Amino acid sequence: MGIFTKTTDYLKDRLGKTRHKISSSLSSVLSLRRDIDEALLDELEETLISDDIGVETTDKFISDLRNAFRERIIATTDDIIPFLKEHIKNYWPHRDRQLHLAQTGPTIILIAGVNGSGKTTSIAKLASLLNQNGKKVIVAACDTFRAAAVEQLSIWAQRIGVQIIKHKSGADPAAVAFDACEAAVARNADFLILDTAGRLHTKKDLMRELTKIRDVVAQKIPGTPNEVLLVLDATTGQNAIAQAKLFTEAIDVTGIFLAKLDGTARGGIVVAIKDQLDIPVKFVGLGEKPEDIAEFNPETFVEALFS
Repeated sequence: MGIFTKTTDYLKDRLGKTRHKISSSLSSVLSLRRDIDEALLDELEETLISDDIGVETTDKFISDLRNAFRERIIATTDDIIPFLKEHIKNYWPHRDRQLHLAQTGPTIILIAGVNGSGKTTSIAKLASLLNQNGKKVIVAACDTFRAAAVEQLSIWAQRIGVQIIKHKSGADPAAVAFDACEAAVARNADFLILDTAGRLHTKKDLMRELTKIRDVVAQKIPGTPNEVLLVLDATTGQNAIAQAKLFTEAIDVTGIFLAKLDGTARGGIVVAIKDQLDIPVKFVGLGEKPEDIAEFNPETFVEALFS
């Protein structure tokens, strides 16, 4: 969409922990020698795995580095980081990262994620910036299992100046979604963002509830939801992969909102998510304020990460 674009300098600042960890760990391996050999590749493999890129993805990177060396695409250790940067950037086709918008009527975004992942704050960030860019936004409190969740979203809605649809605590979440769809159409909203329950992802009843909400929305407004975004906590590392797999089985996740990326020293999880799940990271959360959100741009991200 282009309205969330952040500069490389902004990302450098917010990704301080991640950038320092990856840059320092790679530099410590590469600065001691110029020749590329198996011992060096083994050290690089350990480093990339420790940065949460994951075993499977790291194996691919090391294999590609080995092949590039054999084919004389790279010659010395000075060539490794530029090679990795271009390799990582090419993981994300531009079309995959775009927010899917409705052709007519409101664009409906279903948000899922476990408790503590930063889901409600991420909804607030997305709603706030859409609102600031002249879009009429409604949020719906479909996490009716926790009174605190409805209250928290209500506070955010008032703070950022968007409308909210909510029922009493314990109400049917799908009924909230149904009413929210009606309201979005009646009020000519541009965006409807639906919050959902976030109990442990291993619970089958939660997944059934999410599927029910999705189906109710699809029946009420055919062709929706336009996006199903899963909020993942970047600090949980490889556990985020396991969560994403289970949620995707239930509700066909179309994109990732990676929260708390500023708070982790292992930013390689962004790469692992795309490689292992083939789900694009569409947004990243980079702080606690409503403005601390960015569209995921691999070029900017990689440059900030390796600078």
